[in-house]
Amino acid sequence: MITLKSPRELDGMQRSAQLLAATHIGLRDIIKPGISAWEIEEFADHFITSHGGKPSEKGFEGYKYATCVAVNDEVAHAEPRKNLILRSGDVAKVDMTVNLDGYESDSCWAYAVGKLSLEDQHLMAVTHRALYLGIDAAQVGNRIGDIGYAIQSYVEGEEGMGDVRDLIGHGIGPTMHEAPNVPHYGEPGQGLRLRNGMTITIEPMVNLGTWKIKSKTLPGDTWEYYVSADGSKSCQYEHTLVITNDGPKILTSQDPEFDAKYLYNGVTENPFVEKVAK
Repeated sequence: MITLKSPRELDGMQRSAQLLAATHIGLRDIIKPGISAWEIEEFADHFITSHGGKPSEKGFEGYKYATCVAVNDEVAHAEPRKNLILRSGDVAKVDMTVNLDGYESDSCWAYAVGKLSLEDQHLMAVTHRALYLGIDAAQVGNRIGDIGYAIQSYVEGEEGMGDVRDLIGHGIGPTMHEAPNVPHYGEPGQGLRLRNGMTITIEPMVNLGTWKIKSKTLPGDTWEYYVSADGSKSCQYEHTLVITNDGPKILTSQDPEFDAKYLYNGVTENPFVEKVAK
C-alpha cells in the first residue's frame, strides 16, 4: 500500500532525515586513508543513538549493523569490517537508515578516500548527477518510468557506464521499505503515476563497467552483499524525498545551497549539524 504523507508526518520524516544528513556530514572528517570500515560504523552508530535516533538497519532481515560500508567494486549491502582498511584512491559508500520518533529516513553517500584517479572522480560525478536527474523527474503527474529513464539514458546512453538494475529505490515511511518500487532504469510514461505526498528514495548505483552484479559472502559469514560482476568500481548516492505540487523536495539534504530549490518548507538549518563536532 502506498501512503500519502500528511504535513505532520513530513515534518517528522524531515527531522529524522536531518539527523541522517548530519551523520553523513560528520563522516566527511572521519573517512580518510588508514581508518577501518568499523570506525565508520562506530561513529555513525554513536552519533545517531546519542541524538535520540535508532539505526533502523540493525535487526532488519538479520542485519547486525548501523551502516553498510561498500568500497570500490562493492555495490551495496556490505558489512562494516574491522579488517577493511581504507586506502587513498578508494571510493567508499556509506548507506544508513534512521528512525527518529517513529519516522524513517534513508540515504547513501559516496566519499573519496584520499586522492582519486580522474576516472574515479568522473564516476562519482556521473552518479551524483544521475541522482539529481532522477529527482528532477519525480514530478506530480509523471510516472515511475520517467525517473528510471532519466537516470538510465544519462548513465548508459551518454556516459557508457553500467546502470545497476537489480537493486532499486523504494517508498519509505512509516517503515523502511514500502511500495512503490523505484527502478533506476525504465521507459518514459510507464509505471505508477506520481502523486503529491508520496515519499520515496532514489538511489542509483553506477558501475564503471557492466551494469551486472553478483552476490558474495565473507568467509564464515552467511550475509550476502553485492559486487560488480566484472570487478569494476561502483558508486552510489541516495536521497529520501517527498513529491509535492511544488516539485520534488529532498529531506536528506546535506547542502542547503546546492539543494536550494529542493528544500522542504525552505528549511536551510539542520539542528543536528552543529552537534557533529561535540
